[in-house]
Amino acid sequence: MHDTTGTKVFRVTTITALSIFTIIPIYVMVISGLKPLQDVQGAFSWWPSTLTIQPYIDMWKTVPLADYFVNSVIVSTVSTVLSVIIAIFASYAISRYTFRGRTLFSTTVLSTQMLPGVLFLLPLFLIFVNINTNFGVQLVGTRMGLIITYLTFSLPFSIWMLAGYFDGIPRELDEAAKVDGCGPMRALFRVILPTARPGLVAVAIYSFMTSWGEVLFASVMTTDTNRTLAVGLQLYSTQTNVYWNQIMAASVVVSIPIVLGFLLLQKNFVAGLTAGAVK
Repeated sequence: MHDTTGTKVFRVTTITALSIFTIIPIYVMVISGLKPLQDVQGAFSWWPSTLTIQPYIDMWKTVPLADYFVNSVIVSTVSTVLSVIIAIFASYAISRYTFRGRTLFSTTVLSTQMLPGVLFLLPLFLIFVNINTNFGVQLVGTRMGLIITYLTFSLPFSIWMLAGYFDGIPRELDEAAKVDGCGPMRALFRVILPTARPGLVAVAIYSFMTSWGEVLFASVMTTDTNRTLAVGLQLYSTQTNVYWNQIMAASVVVSIPIVLGFLLLQKNFVAGLTAGAVK
């Protein structure tokens, strides 16, 4: 009984400490976005002397945030859709078929996650420049180039996780579909994918989050006309001033799509990650 009580106390204490550690920065961000600029630049206070929503109005004028929002939505959505589609076919082939190089391919896909993304910045940039020089296809400074870049990040993990999830789906379902006259592709779309919905949701959320919040590659691969939100937030800092209250307000707005999506799909996301990691 004593050990059980001690475990509960430790669990409650740990959860409380982690919650405070998480909530305080969020509170500071939200409350700073409701302060006048002079209050944010002055001595810190837990509660503002004046509450105002003006930073949420001015942030759209100081920086073309709406344009950056559209760019982020387009890039993140397209890269997510492509990542899920490609990962479905690749992981299904790995899970259900035996072919030469299957183990090597799976190992290579997984090993790419061991390397930091910054190592790919210069090679990708040079590849895009050479493609433009030799084929006349402009990728640097375009949405398409950024979409392709994000695919290199999300695809390996997506393939690895979906392959593990497909491995956990009984092969008897495939056999039953074949008995009913379904070919491999029809069995995939009518039987396997509906069963693998949690895994698909987990892959989609991971891919979207990776694209939405990435800064390094977006700062190199974009121009003034197609910047994403993660890069656009830097523009609130000028040579003469830093609009801290607008930065905080914009950060809140930028976080809303991710938070809402995660809350709505949380059960599928956790189930997909658990199944893909274990099976």
